[in-house]
Amino acid sequence: MLKKFIVNKDYHNSRFDRWFKQNISNVPQSLIEKLVRKKKIKINRKKVKTSYRVQFNDIVELHAVEDLKSNNKSKKEKYKPSEKEKGEYGKFVIENNDNFIVINKPSGIPVQAGTKSFKNIVDILKDTKYFEYTKPFVVHRLDKETSGVMIVAKNREYAQLFTSLFRIRKMHKTYLAITHGAVKKDIKLLQDNLVTYEKNKKVIQKAISHLRILKSNDQYSFLELKPITGRKHQLRKQLYNIGNPIVGDDKYSLKATGKKFKVKNIMLHAYKIKFMINNIKYNFEAKYGEEFEQFIKGKL
Repeated sequence: MLKKFIVNKDYHNSRFDRWFKQNISNVPQSLIEKLVRKKKIKINRKKVKTSYRVQFNDIVELHAVEDLKSNNKSKKEKYKPSEKEKGEYGKFVIENNDNFIVINKPSGIPVQAGTKSFKNIVDILKDTKYFEYTKPFVVHRLDKETSGVMIVAKNREYAQLFTSLFRIRKMHKTYLAITHGAVKKDIKLLQDNLVTYEKNKKVIQKAISHLRILKSNDQYSFLELKPITGRKHQLRKQLYNIGNPIVGDDKYSLKATGKKFKVKNIMLHAYKIKFMINNIKYNFEAKYGEEFEQFIKGKL
């Protein structure tokens, strides 16, 4: 039995074996190689290598391949937002165009589903009008507890473009944070060697951030932060390291004080992001939430 598939634009210039695993079946590489070698797989009626770069509208033919398991069974169950929930996300949209969307991510919800979180930004967005003919591509992340400006690509081309811009540090982000204690006035640059563990292996990464004090008193500091590097929990760890952890951060906190602070979310907000594409400058800003604003008015 002959089956035909058409490559869509999101996979343009991707390796064929990668396309196959994501669209047909996540089988071992050796099996794909065998099927290609026996001419049971052809592209545009021609035999190709597994390293072939598929093109938009390429026709992939499977000849007498009946025993492949569908990818559908291996996919995790997705979060299904209510109609009300999908509609509410319109108020978070800052920018919407053919290639990407910019939102003011609310705090308390993760970007993607995890072992402890089912409800997530990606599964909500994919069912909204903004992704009616495509799907969300995550190009960067914010912690579940962190609010603020976030970009989600609408196609693979722009997803790869944004990923490259982040890698070469051409995506410039500005954060706002409220910390415990008065940050020393002479601290303007944070430089640390942050330790993380990947599969029980210790990894040390250099982290650099610029810091500016906006307001301060004996109890709290309101800061502007511009990370140069992009390490996991970078700002949270760096502020903890100088003795000024972020208010509401239970993971990196000075628990020895015994104080309890009644805030629902961590006081860290991704305020601005700016970048340039094809000589066009983009600059987006996300207003912080009411809890953040009330804390500044009441404590600073």
